[in-house]
Amino acid sequence: MSSEIAKLIREHNEMMRYSIPLIASENLTSKAVRMCYLSDFGHRYAEGKVGERYYAGCKFIDEVERIAIELTKKLFEVEYANVQPISGVVANLAAFFAFTNPGDTIFSISVPCGGHISHDKISAAGLRGLKIVYYPFDVEEMNVDVEGTEKIAKDVKPKLFVLGSSLILRRQPTKEIKEIAEKIDAKVMFDASHVLGLIAGKVYPNPIKEGADVLTASTHKTFFGPQRALILSDERYGKRIDKAVFPGVVSNHHLHSLAGYAISAMEMLEFGEAYAKQVVKNARKLAETLYDLGYKVLGEKFGFTETHQIAVDVRELGGGDKVARKLEEVGIILNKNLLPWDSVDIASNPSGIRIGVQEVTRLGMKEEEMIKIAEFIDSTLRNKKRAEEIRGEIREFRKSFQTVKFAFEESDAYEIC
Repeated sequence: MSSEIAKLIREHNEMMRYSIPLIASENLTSKAVRMCYLSDFGHRYAEGKVGERYYAGCKFIDEVERIAIELTKKLFEVEYANVQPISGVVANLAAFFAFTNPGDTIFSISVPCGGHISHDKISAAGLRGLKIVYYPFDVEEMNVDVEGTEKIAKDVKPKLFVLGSSLILRRQPTKEIKEIAEKIDAKVMFDASHVLGLIAGKVYPNPIKEGADVLTASTHKTFFGPQRALILSDERYGKRIDKAVFPGVVSNHHLHSLAGYAISAMEMLEFGEAYAKQVVKNARKLAETLYDLGYKVLGEKFGFTETHQIAVDVRELGGGDKVARKLEEVGIILNKNLLPWDSVDIASNPSGIRIGVQEVTRLGMKEEEMIKIAEFIDSTLRNKKRAEEIRGEIREFRKSFQTVKFAFEESDAYEIC
């Protein structure tokens, strides 16, 4: 059985080695980060805060977590950081525990307009017992309608305004929402999972500096880390967030990936700004090229994107599911996605696809490669060549992009450490 698992891992690695990865919620870690996964940390427990553990044998683990906290505070220029949440949803749950009570009302972005399910009634927010009110959303601007929000907020008086999205093409109005929140004694939470690396790289505004009371984020999208999460805030909220994390939603916090996160934070301090700038350049070039090829890329009014993401309306091509499956056949990996005019009832085949360039950027691709990727997409969707021919061209294209860049030491992206 173990040989079967090893075979499947090798086959997966081979598939990814010669595909174009455009899933907006994924990224690659460096070898230095991956090596932490193999350490003895992965066998151990460290419940509680640094220096206040419920288990013995944690003195070196304490030091790693202390370093991770200090690096995080330095990187994001904040007073408080908790690095224990093991996923973005867990971080969001902790924030809901810290800043709301069951029965409270919150504002969030609906899933078709880009919101994450954990902000909605079907997931973490609903399980906390929160009442959800959706922001009015300006489809042309692909952003929250601030004026409309203020009108509704006066009546419903939410306890928490949640910003941040799974489909996030541009800067969101944190400052403006904070002004509304202060008038009704509410707090502002920003789920920065998708843009955390762009914030670290200083190409996306830091929501804490713009007035958000709490920032949650996973650490493996535009950030260089393993799959876990963090929470940032001011020190005045530290005790309530710590309690919400442990014992609220976390027991042991996966210490091997915590060590990996500390390494990734060091890499972000060293390479984050150059990486983030290239990510945005790449996203814009890919969006512009697809638009010039005749595709309905959202956001023409504001230059298509200010992040790592691109959204394309593919209803004329059969919908997002059909398009994503057809692209997967040639080795282009992306996801179908609801767009603002969609109902959640058509999630199985929504109007759009979502594209992210953060992983191909970490493989060393630049604007020239974005033009080539757009051409591969176009050839596939418009049947300009046989699928087998395009697949071969993509395999050849990928041969030049096999190592992780923006790291202390370049390494094979798909080796088994």
